[in-house]
Amino acid sequence: MRVLVVEDIRKTAAFIRKGLAAEGFAVDAVHNGEDALAAAITTPFDALVLDIMLPGCDGLGVLRRLRERGVRTPVLLLSARGQVNERVEGLNAGADDYLPKPFALAELIARLRALGRRSAESTPLVLRVADLALDTVTHQARRGERAIELTAREYRLLEFLLRTPGRICGRMLLLEKVWDYDFDPGTNLVDVYIMRLREKIDAGEDRKLLHTVRGAGYVLKESP
Repeated sequence: MRVLVVEDIRKTAAFIRKGLAAEGFAVDAVHNGEDALAAAITTPFDALVLDIMLPGCDGLGVLRRLRERGVRTPVLLLSARGQVNERVEGLNAGADDYLPKPFALAELIARLRALGRRSAESTPLVLRVADLALDTVTHQARRGERAIELTAREYRLLEFLLRTPGRICGRMLLLEKVWDYDFDPGTNLVDVYIMRLREKIDAGEDRKLLHTVRGAGYVLKESP
């Protein structure tokens, strides 16, 4: 699961991020409402851990704006106050679960996994662009009737591109989301893996799906 943690207390955010990462989650963290909105709108997270008490736009404001924009990512609210009326307000605004502070990390992880299972039941298991299909349960990819063998990293790259079809993805974005690097390590990793993926997806095909946008990045889409 890829999770966005929204917590203004950096020590708490680092604690949550470290604990989730140790359990195999891919975790991003931001510390205010505006950054949370920008991240949640542009990136296909599997869940959000959203603190209510945030500077500027608070957690409930973030939640309402996301739901108004049609972002259905499951949201687990956190709050130090924990009054019943606040929980009700959060759930009415579109939250999927609520956890009062202080909390046990094990409970947070269990609740996120439960949200992930619920979300998976209502999320398409097969991602598609044109005749390219990726089964997110079996990790099997096909182009038409042709099976495509993928390494673990190639699968992760293709899944990200299929979850954001038509979006130009720059190298730094792909490094962050696929390799979990939040800096440029000075390698050509992205270019190498895009080349490998393109060979597997587009080789011998009349319609090319994985395109390079010069100076901007890469995009997966069906050409007109």
